[in-house]
Amino acid sequence: MPVRPSRRWVVIRGRKTSVSLEDAFWNALTEIAGARGISISALVADIDDMRPDLHQNLSSYLRVNILKHYQRLAAQAEQAARSEK
Repeated sequence: MPVRPSRRWVVIRGRKTSVSLEDAFWNALTEIAGARGISISALVADIDDMRPDLHQNLSSYLRVNILKHYQRLAAQAEQAARSEK
């Protein structure tokens, strides 16, 4: 069964922008934004501010940053588990 991206609108610095992501990535953005106590639009704007090349696709950049976020969490959990031994 193919996984298709869904397009949603976010507001970045007062500008309405469409972003296409798969549901798993939208769920991840919701989780990360909730943990930080900010809106999805604010989180997307924060990530967009780190994008070194504004010609790079925003959706792709978001996916990579979401992956890096969860990789950092996994590494922290692994390090904590090792230090408990």
